[in-house]
Amino acid sequence: MITYNRKDLKGILSKIKTIAIVGASPRADRDSYLVMEALINFGYEIFPVNPLFAGSEILGRPCYPNLKDIKEKVDMVDIFRSEEFIFDHTKEAIEINAEVLWIQEGLSVPNAANLARNASMVVVMDECPKKILEN
Repeated sequence: MITYNRKDLKGILSKIKTIAIVGASPRADRDSYLVMEALINFGYEIFPVNPLFAGSEILGRPCYPNLKDIKEKVDMVDIFRSEEFIFDHTKEAIEINAEVLWIQEGLSVPNAANLARNASMVVVMDECPKKILEN
């Protein structure tokens, strides 16, 4: 498993412009909402992804049912889903040619990470981009 120090993670995030948040929630008490809000404030273009809220807006951004429905280039896919869904989201991230797969704090999914790395993606697991950018 590849691990990155804070400087490396900030370097990865400095090259990113667009981020899809898979598992985005309109609830202000959810981690995905708080991270999405922070990333917007840091200047990233954000695409919330959640089939339950597709067609509505989260933090003023249109919500998509899946990654493939986003027409713009997505640099990074940040996943806020439980482990059993991450492998399938990783396959979809590869299909849309995302460069970075970011799996949120508390989650480590080696089979998804290996799949993404074999597709030449940068993989970050068990980290929070909001915390990296704020420190």
